[in-house]
Amino acid sequence: MYFAIDPGNRESAYVLADRNLRPLEFGKEDNETVKDVIKTMSYEHFAIEMVASYGMAVGRDVFDTCVWIGRFCEVAIEKGIKPIKVYRKDVKMNLCHSMKAKDGNIMQALIDRFAYGARNHGKGTKDNPTQFYGFRADIWQAYAVCVTYHDLYIMKQEGCIQ
Repeated sequence: MYFAIDPGNRESAYVLADRNLRPLEFGKEDNETVKDVIKTMSYEHFAIEMVASYGMAVGRDVFDTCVWIGRFCEVAIEKGIKPIKVYRKDVKMNLCHSMKAKDGNIMQALIDRFAYGARNHGKGTKDNPTQFYGFRADIWQAYAVCVTYHDLYIMKQEGCIQ
């Protein structure tokens, strides 16, 4: 099982996915709630998007997000799970093969890979839900972190990619 987070300064999105990358649970909650979710969920792998400096000035929100990244990682470590930090540039290159990719491009890449041809951006309908039913906002980005972790770390470890 994979647990991945798109962290924020007040709220964070998370996805719990199985070995086949099928989302089992997900949400966007205040950070204290996400911290509790990390403690209670059962998973073997923990990935979190990490902040990186690209030379631009940043504000307080970015630093607050960094504090939460550390707090989330600490909870995973207490469970005996090594946190892996996934950078945004790796997500963009893995899913879109371009550093110019935006959130919409990443979302479309996920739809094309996991729900090609499904209605309503891969969400389906209430009566016929598909892979991404219930996904909204930053949950897409948390799932992108999960998929990138799987592709770059797990598949490489298993010798599936060079």
